[in-house]
Amino acid sequence: MTDPIGPVDATRVPRYGGDTTFARLPRLADVSDADALVWGVPFDTGVSYRPGARFGPNHVRQSSRLLRPYNPALDAQPFAARQVADAGDLGVNPFDIDEAISTIEDGARQLSGTRRTLLTVGGDHTIALPLLRVQHERHGPIAVLHFDAHLDTWDTYFGAPYTHGTPFRRASEEGLIDFEHSMHVGIRGPLYSRLDLDESEKMGFAAVHCRDFARSPLDTIIDRIRTRLGSRPVYVSVDIDVLDPGFAPGTGTPEAGGLSSRELLEILRGLDGLNVVGADLVEVAPAYDHAEITGIAAAHVAYELLSVLPTGGA
Repeated sequence: MTDPIGPVDATRVPRYGGDTTFARLPRLADVSDADALVWGVPFDTGVSYRPGARFGPNHVRQSSRLLRPYNPALDAQPFAARQVADAGDLGVNPFDIDEAISTIEDGARQLSGTRRTLLTVGGDHTIALPLLRVQHERHGPIAVLHFDAHLDTWDTYFGAPYTHGTPFRRASEEGLIDFEHSMHVGIRGPLYSRLDLDESEKMGFAAVHCRDFARSPLDTIIDRIRTRLGSRPVYVSVDIDVLDPGFAPGTGTPEAGGLSSRELLEILRGLDGLNVVGADLVEVAPAYDHAEITGIAAAHVAYELLSVLPTGGA
């Protein structure tokens, strides 16, 4: 087996030059095969407030130019342990949500095959549903670790069952979620009613609310998460609005009082050693960003996710 091809050497090509791939990694077409893929799904037809997440994948790529190959927090080299490549973007119909969901599902199935792990960059949170369908085919019911300001377990918007606020209700109804091992992290802000929380719990989700971070040490929260996930196959879904708007202004539905970038990154590092089989990073909307604040945070989130994704989703 040949050594993995890593990022472009920044001592030879300045970070602001060259092709814009995630972390300046090779494209999938430029390697013989890959163990892990960073894949863009520029789709935001499911948003209920500010649009623009369709431009998220390339914004995250641009903001990832400063990432380096060694992760000191985990003593890991995520691009040396296996071949990681940028799989480019999927072409998705922006006018038909049902068709888009089918296209994303088919694309994820083809790209992942039987062993590859996918880190999918959206796009809005609608894309989590087809991605979870593919994970369920491979692993059975999935322990979902969902970072978000919002529950995303609502039923419909204007009668539409598929939106960025409904993917985890649909996933629960379809039997994709492990009801004993799934969890929301970062929930905050006003809700429609107390029933929102009750229904989310019935769908299989325990919750760590943002107010819990003011009362519990971070290590305690990480222990709660690890205990809940156990040894189950884990899918991590990160809505960038889990971060406070001060750390991630470039998103469609910001909520005050969120996590800091440092808290989120530390929690992701705390997943090391768990059976993480895939992940997505969604809702980066660059039109509302400033000085790449959101893009840089998102790029580091993706980097930490790649650092805890085992080769081949084993």
